[in-house]
Order: sequence, then C-alpha cells, then structure tokens
Amino acid sequence: MKTTVAVPLLDLQAQYRPLRGELLAAVTRVCDSQRFILGPEVETLERELERAIGVSHAVAMSSGTDAILATLMALGIGPGDEVVTPTYSFFATAGCVARVGATPKLVDIDAATFNADPGSVRAAITSRTKAIIPVHLYGQMADMTALLEIAHEHAVPIIEDACQAIGAASEGRPAGTIGAAGCFSFFPTKNLGAFGDAGLVTTNDAALAHELRLLRNHGAEPKYFHQRVGGNFRLDALQAAVLRVKLPHLDRWTEARRANARRYDELFAAAGLTEQVVLPREMPGYRHIFNQYTVCVPARDRVRAFLTGQGIGSEIYYPVPFHLQECFAALGYSRGDFPHAERAAETALSLPVYGELTLEQQQAVVVALGEALSS
Repeated sequence: MKTTVAVPLLDLQAQYRPLRGELLAAVTRVCDSQRFILGPEVETLERELERAIGVSHAVAMSSGTDAILATLMALGIGPGDEVVTPTYSFFATAGCVARVGATPKLVDIDAATFNADPGSVRAAITSRTKAIIPVHLYGQMADMTALLEIAHEHAVPIIEDACQAIGAASEGRPAGTIGAAGCFSFFPTKNLGAFGDAGLVTTNDAALAHELRLLRNHGAEPKYFHQRVGGNFRLDALQAAVLRVKLPHLDRWTEARRANARRYDELFAAAGLTEQVVLPREMPGYRHIFNQYTVCVPARDRVRAFLTGQGIGSEIYYPVPFHLQECFAALGYSRGDFPHAERAAETALSLPVYGELTLEQQQAVVVALGEALSS
C-alpha cells in the first residue's frame, strides 16, 4: 500500500519560503547596482565566510569544481604529476586532476566513513605525487590527522575537497582550514546553496590566495595585463547576495539536519532494521553536517525502486567509482581493485535529511524502507 506521505529527497521550497522577501530584496539590490561580476557583494561575502569558517582568506569561485581546478593550477600541478584521491566521490574531484594534465592516483575508502583510507593513501604515494585531495564525503571530514602526517612525511600539500562539508569539524578544527586549501561548493542542494553554481577556496596562505584571485580572472593584474593563463572562475554578484542572506541561517539548518539524522537512527533502531540497514556513523570527535544521510542496504536498486513507488525520494551517490569510469580506463585499474568503494557503489542509498523534514515524513521513510526489505 502506497504511503500517503510524500517525501522528496530535498524540498528547496521549504527553505526558500521564509526567506523569500529578503532574498528578492538582495537580488533587487544587485540589479539596481548593475554590478554583476565580483565587486562589493562578492568581497563582503568573502569576509563573512572567512569569519564563519575561521580562515584567513576566502576566495569566491564560480563553482566547487572550479575551486578545485583553480587550486590545482595555483599549486602548479600539471603533466607528469600525480594527485592521490579516493575513487569514490563526485566526479569533479578526479576530473579536475585530469583537466590540468595530471594523473589521478586512486585509493580505496574506509568502509565506515566513505572517506579516503589513510593506509591506502600512504601506499599510493610515489615520487611523482604532488598533492593529496581527501574528500569530506556526505558532510563528515576525512581522517585529517593521519593524512597530514602522510603529507608532511612526503612534503606534499593537502587540498581538502570540502564541497559537501561546510560547517563540518574534526577535533574542533573546521573543514577547509587544515590543508593548504579547502574547496567548497554552493550548488543549490548543499547545506549552504546558491541559486545556481557557486564555490569557494579557503586558505591561510596569503600568497596562495593572491594566486587564486589572479587565476580566477584570466591571470590578469591589472586588467588586460596577464601574468598567468588563468580562467573565468569569477563568482556572480547575484549568487553572492543570495549566499549572504542564507549564511546567517546555516548553523540552524545544519543542527536541524543533525537532529534529523539522530531521529533516523532512533527510528531505524525502533523498527528493528539496524541488522539490515547500515546506518551512517558520526566518528568520535567529529561534527558531521549530513549533507547526505547515506545508508547501505542489500538489493539497493530494488529497494530504491520500491521507495520511488511509495513517493519517497532517494538518490545514489555514487553508482560508479572513478576507477570503473570509461573516461579513466587508461589509468589501468580493474574491478576488484578497490573493494570498499565498489561495495559502497552497489549498496549506498541517500535518504531525505533536509532540515525542514517532519517526524511524520521520517517515519514514512523508515516504514517504506522496512517494507522494501521485507518484500
């Protein structure tokens, strides 16, 4: 029997409605100024994000992808270089490495956290390694203590892919403040989402911040005098204005997601499903921001189809690890090389966890998932 409670994977309208007047006023402010590229809105957002994240320099970018790409360019990484990164993530992580001409050196994930396994990272380091990009996947940070030790031993920088992790922390240290740079995405589905593509690079290195600002504007300083071959990675003022309205609400929205995650844990336990459903783990000393609440279930595709039929939204992040992607076939990896990542790709399912989710909706998700597993 189909549930009478519809539960979308994400309800952006629920977040938008209370802020509609303020958001439209911010957009109107930019329209009235007729200053649409960089400018005061972007500069003010950067200062506000520096304070919110706790970092010396915040450089706004056109997307999270461009944040990673520009950081690799700023660090001088290119052909002949290797960058160690997990095989299980959103495509941009490895895609940007390939775009600068470097080689993604892929590693397996930790089965409990979905993040890069430090032992695999250590084993992947070679004389050609020029950076490590751990991904703080789903909103929980990778093991930065272990990764920093490896990075220091081999004198290579860490670029934190924090695109899903604004507000996450480990031992009180926020995502994006630990490595040489942190890269964030403000894609609309993120905890802090723009009205389109937007991104950020954070760093405590003034020289790196300057290089990033140069590269995001075609390497020009002053205008039309090009010191580097950069790109068009500039953030629109309209997106900055939207993010400035939303930023003061981020902590409250994140706490609502965290509360929903705890409630899921309780509901799954009460339903007796924890033997069949592997729940996400918040590691001790970590602050998980639950950009996604990702469980692992048997017969995942069948379960998802059942949920869809019940009006329950879900998503598979991600069905194909990098080492099995057609575009990376030349890297020479094979099925079976990274078993934890492959297992996650076959079993992981992300459930609705947005802050406005109601108890009734979460109960409907758990009931439907239980029915799917027993059918």
